[in-house]
Amino acid sequence: MRGLDGKVAVVTGAASGLGEATCVRLAEEGAVVVGLDLAEPSVPLAGFHRLDVTDEAALAAAFDAVAEEHGRVDVLATFAGVAGGGPVHGVAAADWARVIAVNLTGTFLTCKHALRHMVEQRSGSIVTVASVEGIEGTEGGSAYNASKGGVVLLTKNMAIDYGRLGVRVNAVCPGFIDTPMFRAVLGSESMAAFADEYREQHKLGRFGRAEEIASATAFLASDDASFITGHALVVDGGYTTGMRTGLSSLMGLD
Repeated sequence: MRGLDGKVAVVTGAASGLGEATCVRLAEEGAVVVGLDLAEPSVPLAGFHRLDVTDEAALAAAFDAVAEEHGRVDVLATFAGVAGGGPVHGVAAADWARVIAVNLTGTFLTCKHALRHMVEQRSGSIVTVASVEGIEGTEGGSAYNASKGGVVLLTKNMAIDYGRLGVRVNAVCPGFIDTPMFRAVLGSESMAAFADEYREQHKLGRFGRAEEIASATAFLASDDASFITGHALVVDGGYTTGMRTGLSSLMGLD
């Protein structure tokens, strides 16, 4: 993949799941990778800052430290996130606020402080992490749907505002990916039947793997995507392509 060798990349949510897989992939492509998370990553990185993405002062200090140590900030990938939702009439205001704070406001704050350096450089690539649940609604999705839909539109806004300054901004929208957070939500016995239904609605017949999202993120961050900005790249095994009823079985397509 072209254009990542030697680039300084910051990844939030770096300690597990999609963020960890992306740290590994970017490092394999030759990037200098710095992780941000509440927990320390188990994979080797060029740097790590323990912080909460809702803490603006900590984010500002972390990006300043990255720029001071490595000379620049070339790439940002925003994987920090939490699950949450339910039917609106039953969602506690505090639970709603927590999901919005981490997933949407945390993305805004992280991008804000990466952009300070990218604007000065007049170059950079940001990959926000939305979801298929930011593209279409899901049952009981409320807070999570709202937060990820906000990320998609924030991404488009930043692409408009910063494109002439040499900064590209895109979103990756994963389907249902086998990660620790996914297993925490759908791994219980009561959710088993729903997990099977979600799997069936992925037209490839399986859930995604973390490294598949990492590959898409690396592409969007790289110079191979140099003419792509403001795009929400759906990586979902066909989940959002349309309804599958099983009729294809009658046509011999199983």
